[in-house]
This record gives sequence, C-alpha cells and structure tokens, in this order.
Amino acid sequence: MSMCVNEVYQEWILQTKRLDVIDPDIINELEEMKDDDEKKNDSFYKCLSFGTGGLRGVIGAGTNRMNVYTVAQASQGLADYINNKYQNGTVAISYDSRIKSDVFAKIAAEVFAANKIKVYMYSELMPTPCLSFAVRKLACSVGVMITASHNPSEYNGYKVYGADGCQITSKAANEIAGEIKKINMFQDIKREDFSQAMAKGMIDYIPEGVYDDFIEAVKKESLLGDICIDKKRSIIYSPLNGTGLKPVLRALKESGFENVIVVKEQELPDGKFPTCPYPNPENKDAMLLGIEYAKENDADIFLATDPDCDRVGVAIKNENGEYTILSGNETGLLLLDYICSRRAALANMPDMPIAIKTIVTSDLSERIAAHYGVHMKNVLTGFKYIGEQLCLLEKQGKQASYIFGLEESCGYLSGAYVRDKDGVGAAFLICEMYAFYASKGYTLWEKLNEIYRSFGYEYSELCSYKFPGEKGFAKMQELMDKFREGLPEIGGRYVERQIDYLSGIDDLPKSNVLKYFLEGNCSVTIRPSGTEPKLKVYLFVSGESYRTAKQIAEELKEDLEKFIII
Repeated sequence: MSMCVNEVYQEWILQTKRLDVIDPDIINELEEMKDDDEKKNDSFYKCLSFGTGGLRGVIGAGTNRMNVYTVAQASQGLADYINNKYQNGTVAISYDSRIKSDVFAKIAAEVFAANKIKVYMYSELMPTPCLSFAVRKLACSVGVMITASHNPSEYNGYKVYGADGCQITSKAANEIAGEIKKINMFQDIKREDFSQAMAKGMIDYIPEGVYDDFIEAVKKESLLGDICIDKKRSIIYSPLNGTGLKPVLRALKESGFENVIVVKEQELPDGKFPTCPYPNPENKDAMLLGIEYAKENDADIFLATDPDCDRVGVAIKNENGEYTILSGNETGLLLLDYICSRRAALANMPDMPIAIKTIVTSDLSERIAAHYGVHMKNVLTGFKYIGEQLCLLEKQGKQASYIFGLEESCGYLSGAYVRDKDGVGAAFLICEMYAFYASKGYTLWEKLNEIYRSFGYEYSELCSYKFPGEKGFAKMQELMDKFREGLPEIGGRYVERQIDYLSGIDDLPKSNVLKYFLEGNCSVTIRPSGTEPKLKVYLFVSGESYRTAKQIAEELKEDLEKFIII
C-alpha cells in the first residue's frame, strides 16, 4: 500500500468524523479496514472515473467506492456544469431498488437545490426509461438515474442524461469530469435539507401525468392493427426485485394481458436480490426461479427485467417442451422480424426505414433488415450510441424513419419516445409478439427456427473474464495490447481481417475494441467492459446447425483462453 493511499484514508477518518454524519456505515467500514491493507488500497487507490455512463462502483467507503461523498461530489461538479451551460437549469432524478439508491437520489437532489437548480424527482423508484422520458417531457437540462443496472448487488451507479433524454456525450462527460475534479468532497459541497428545499419549491415530485404518458407511449408501439388475438395465455414475469413491476404489469393489463403471474420471491423491490445475487436477465441463474414458475403453470413464456428495467430476458418452450433461455441476439432477431413484417402488413413502413444495432450484436440481423428494405446502421457498444443516432435523426427531421434499436445484452427500443433501451416497452412488445404468433398456431421457438431457415443459422456467445482491482485493470490493458499486435489464426481458423476501433472506424468515436473476421463467416470481438472489471469476448459463428456452430465456438474460445487465463 502506498503512502498516498494511507494519507487519503487518514483524511477520510478525520473528515467523516468531523462532518455532519450522513451515512454512519462509512465510519464503521473505515474502522473495519484499518488493518486490512488490501481492502484499504482497493478502496482508495483511485477515484471512481466519470464517463459517458456516469459513475459505477461497489458501495462502500473510499474514493473508489459509491457512497454519499462521491455522489455529492459528482452532483456538485454536475451542478457547476449545469450552471455554466444553462440559465435556470433543471434536473430530473429517478432511482432503482438498489442498496442506498434512495439515499443517493436524495443527496443529489439536495446538492442541486442548494446550487439553485430546480429538481423534479419521482416520488418512488422508477425505471431508467421513465427517467429518459421525464427529461424530455419536462424539458429538463439534465437527468440523473441512480442505478447500477444489471450489476451484482454490491454495486450502485450514477448515470447522467442530457436534455435530449440520451446518455451524455463524451464531450459533455469530459467537461463534467473536469468540474468534478475541482471539487473537494469534504469542503466544497453545497447541500440544502430536502424538506426545506421542497418547501421552497426547489424540489418537486414529478407529476403522475408524466408516468401516465410514458405508459401510453409504450402501448402505442402495438403492431396488431385491427387483428384480435388471444391475450389470455399464461405469462410469467419477474422484475427481479427491481423497478419493473408496476409499469410492466400496467402496460400489459391495459392492453388486455390479464393472465400475468409474477414470481413472488422477486416481486417487491429488494437491493439485496436474495434469489438472484447477479440480477442480470442474461444470466441463467437469474432466470431459473421464473422458469420453475413457468413449469408449474405450464406457461409458454417467461420474461424478466433487470433492476432498472431497461433490459429484458426471455425463456420459451422448445420443440421438446423444455424451457430455453433466448440470448439477447435471438430475442432481438425475433423482435426485428416481427416489427418489420407487421409494419409491412399494416403498410406503415417509413419510406427509408432505419434500424440500429451495436457492433457486437448479431450480424444476422443485417440480413433480416435487408430482406425488408431496412437499412441497418452499426454503432459502438452501448445503447447510448443508438440513442445518439436517434437524436441525430430527430435533428434531421428523420425521426419517423427509425423503427428499432437492438443490442445483444437484452436491450431494445421500438419507438422514439425515449432515448435509451426500454425494458417496459420490450416486455410489452414481446408479449404481443408471442400472443400474435400463438393465435396463428405456432410458437416463438418455431418462429425463431423459421428465421434461421430463411436467413441462415448463427450461434452467438458472450464470454466474460473477471479482472478485479488495480492489478486486474492493468492486466486487461496488457491483454488488449497483446491482442492488438494481431493473431494469425484463432481456433484453427485464419484471420481474414482485423478491425481496431481504437483508431476510429466508420466515423465512430475511438473505442478500445478489437474485431477479428475469420474464415467461414465467423467473428470474434474483444473489449474491456466499461462498467465492470471484466474482459468481454463476443463470438459469432455461422454453421449448418446449432451443434456444429457451438463446436466451432468452443474451439475459438479454448484457443483464446490460452491468452486470457494465465
């Protein structure tokens, strides 16, 4: 442990005892780590970095942790940024079910209010898409969402949205980060008591009508037209102890889906996520309890949304009646084909339709889009880049051209009512799609295989490798440098082409991502996660069948792990 780390630690001991205590847990944790140099170093060796995704980290004491002090510092820096950019700036705030989310939201509101910035805050926890919607509906300067999305329970985060309802740009993030660095979190923070700020009118709760309008916007994405379908089929749903319960059930019920059974153990908000410690619908363990409910009720479909309800995972029955968890790519393919085919049937496809996906999302989606005359645009990893493109279309007067956005990590947006992925809207549309095909006499599994027969089979897999702490971060950078030198082959397949997005490709921002195109229509994409201490590897394999494609993927993965796992 360096002398610098110990000095910062001692400063925290001094200041947190001197100041008005707003979170006694921090003082207790500081005391507990006094003889634990490893924990002390990990907590203080750096400050949480602020980027386009805002802040995200483990909850606890220290500069490298999410706590009331780092949140207050970020809010003060953001407040200074707002006051430099806007006259009479305003902020919308929402929060999810995570540990201390409500506390962090309140602290942020107090800081903004003390800096003469009007705050509109949801009176209860609400999904991320509801925050994006409120920013635009209330014409706010900025939005703040307290969430760590799908991360494990020990995490929390602080996401910032621009006036357009989209996650902030790199330019804005850099400017805000610059303001944050000027702030001493123990001396430079302005705060006004929440109740007093409300009495003065500096903090107001977001009107119920904003939430009502959001639900109406979701329902308007229906593609049934005048067709009547059976909406009485059993649907199992889990909000994974997050924010999705009320909006998802309301959107479904008001659209006629009344036979929705909720997974009781995961129904109510609980930041500890007792039955799914890693509340990510991409994760099999998070889906298992809901699948048991589906078996008990003989339901054909189970859906789960993550804690801030911007992602949705799906499990369906296969040809043997067994439940299969769809990948984010597979659900995206089904939705894309459904949206395109229904728009064509209803004759409401725009003249120059556009869909947008990230570079790590299924290439098969491009073939589906082309079949329907839809242009598929590729952007960097992260739905914020899809949101940016939607904002650009709006500025060009081409917003009506947008029909769908998708990313492999279970993120989807079928309309332009928000500027981020929406688990509420996706859950609604998935249920409609399921009921529509059921009324036609076939299942989602049969529809997916029809798509593969029509456009070719593709197997995809995301492999994640953990690299925690300071040493892990350095190791990830070392691996990326090694991969960047180039590989002649992977898994016995010749590398035909390598793309380094760090150099800036196709007018995209520079990003630490590498993509290898291999012989046989296979590809491998490698990047460090922007929100977790992980190296992510995306495999896309074309094959005659699931079995052959998966075998090829295993060979690719085995070869890559010789470099990654040492």
